Amino acid sequence: MSSLVVVAYPSLYKAEETRLQLLKMQKEYLIDLQDAAIAVKEENGKVKLHQLFNLTTTGAVSGGFWGLLIGLLFLNPLLGAAVGAGAGAVGGALADVGVDDKFMKNLGVKLQPGHSMLFILFRSISFDKALEELKGTGGTIMKTSLSYDDENRLRQAIEANGLEPAKSSEPVSAAMPAETATPA
Repeated sequence: MSSLVVVAYPSLYKAEETRLQLLKMQKEYLIDLQDAAIAVKEENGKVKLHQLFNLTTTGAVSGGFWGLLIGLLFLNPLLGAAVGAGAGAVGGALADVGVDDKFMKNLGVKLQPGHSMLFILFRSISFDKALEELKGTGGTIMKTSLSYDDENRLRQAIEANGLEPAKSSEPVSAAMPAETATPA
C-alpha cells in the first residue's frame, strides 16, 4: 500500500529542489516513488499543478506512433499519425495517476500566493537512509498517512539545522482521507 506525505514550502523552487532530491533517492533505490507533484498558488488565487509525468504529451507521442503504423497498413500514414496523436492526447489528458488532482487543488487553496506544496506518494522507503538525505530541507508537513512515530521522525529531519518546528492546528495524520491511510 502507498503512503502519502504533503509538505508546504515558501516557494516553488524549494519544492522543486526537494522533488529533485527525491528523484535522486529513487535512482539510489532509497525510495520507490509513485508520484511527486507540486501545487503552487499563483498571485491570482488559482492553484497550478506541476505533475511529475505529463500524460497528455506521452499519450500524443504513443498514439501518433501507433496511428502511423496502422496508417501504413491502410496506405495513409499521415492521417493515421494525426488521428492517433489526437486520440492519445485526449486519453492522456483524461487519465489520472498518482495523487488525485482535485485533492491537490483543494489542499492548495489553503496556501498563501506564491507558496507551494509537494505531494509525495511512495510505495516503499528505506526510512533511516531517506531521513538522512532529507535532513534540513525545510518545509511544513501538512498531511501524511505515515504512523505517528514515522511522521515525527520525518518532521524532525526536515526541520533540522536550527529551523523552528512547525505548529499544526489539527492532528496531521487524523486529517487524511480513509482511502490513503496506511495501517500502523
